[in-house]
Amino acid sequence: MKFVVGSDHAGFSLKEELVGVLREWGHEVADLGPADATSVDYPDYAHRVADAIGHGDGDRGLLVCGTGIGMAMAANRHVGIRAASCEDTYAATMTRSHNDANVLCLGARIVGSGLARSILKAFVETPFEGGRHAGRVRKIERE
Repeated sequence: MKFVVGSDHAGFSLKEELVGVLREWGHEVADLGPADATSVDYPDYAHRVADAIGHGDGDRGLLVCGTGIGMAMAANRHVGIRAASCEDTYAATMTRSHNDANVLCLGARIVGSGLARSILKAFVETPFEGGRHAGRVRKIERE
């Protein structure tokens, strides 16, 4: 699977760690930045990742900021993006299985490294159930 990732300054360290984890797990990663922890605006990176996923340049996205909330809000402005801010593995599992989320947003100030890895693992490994959920996901795409 190909992941497209981005963060702001608050999420930079966790993003760097999770890029390594994804690569260890055998996934391809396109890191759209930033390259260091210098202060940046989170919407810029959310839009870059959402654009890439929307254009088919990756299968799933990962965005990390202080809370994960701002990244999710910005990414969800894009057609075809279903970004979810998750703070536990149950939410990550459910957002994949029921919502077919394609972008995971994490808050580096909310979840620690170990929990972030567990959330990411649930997001990577959980398939979309389809069925009754497919119609609901189609309703999300209302323009």
